[in-house]
Amino acid sequence: MKVRIGYGLGNLRPLSGDALGAMAEGLEAHGFDSLWLSERISGPAPDPVVALTYAAARTKKIKLGTSVSVLPGRSPALVAKEWATLDVLSGGRALPAFGLGIVHPVEQQAFGVERGDRASIFDEALPLVRRLWAEDDVNHDGRWFHYEHMNVLPKPAHPLDVWLGGRAPSELRRVGRMADGWLASFTTPEQCKAARVTVEEAADAAGREIDPEHFGVMALYTHDAIPDAFAQAIKTRNPDVEINDLVARGWSELHDLCARYIAVGFSKLVLVPLGEPRDWSDELAAGASVLLPLQS
Repeated sequence: MKVRIGYGLGNLRPLSGDALGAMAEGLEAHGFDSLWLSERISGPAPDPVVALTYAAARTKKIKLGTSVSVLPGRSPALVAKEWATLDVLSGGRALPAFGLGIVHPVEQQAFGVERGDRASIFDEALPLVRRLWAEDDVNHDGRWFHYEHMNVLPKPAHPLDVWLGGRAPSELRRVGRMADGWLASFTTPEQCKAARVTVEEAADAAGREIDPEHFGVMALYTHDAIPDAFAQAIKTRNPDVEINDLVARGWSELHDLCARYIAVGFSKLVLVPLGEPRDWSDELAAGASVLLPLQS
């Protein structure tokens, strides 16, 4: 199993000026695998595709992923266009990961999609995005989208793997039916192990197979006390866990947490600090020293 370790910014404020580019260059210089940016319209995180394009211009090797980008509320043709463009400009480094969007009134208003319609829209949109990447003449007449002789250029530099987020049983089954990989979040190693069974059973029922190395997880950590507001948010999302089973405190605990994820077969690890480090250069150097020995 090939272990790959990247970094995610979660919902941290944008790294202004040269800071994002310097961070991306630091990831590459230290040997990290990837950079993952989240989408939150009402939060301080930058638009992920715009920011990943900026990071792509500053680097040559690291993969560029979203953790995750919201699909319902977007045109499949425009989504196909922007991701193919990023993939071509970056030399084939794009790693799109999509989700339904969080349950939050502002976020749902931003995308203009009723909560009850999100799954149906998603299930129609994702196959269309894949077709638009691969085909030159797409015809489709569905509940949500209608295309006649649609063609999107450029095509991606290589066939794009699509990862999905989510942790509800219905979302895990969708991963099995439709995705190339699963990016877990707010999920303990033990929960990841059990959820993987659901994903693989759904894939088998659909006549598909998920690459065993396409299971990833966002590993949360902090060097300080866990903020009460964040602890409450964790409890809301995952009420069955203790916060200490989900968030590592310090490098030693983060190493142990990552080792536990690897032990249950999750080989793509995205390190996500709860707060912005005092100095990103020092943070990446320390993280590389402690954690990259796990990378193979």
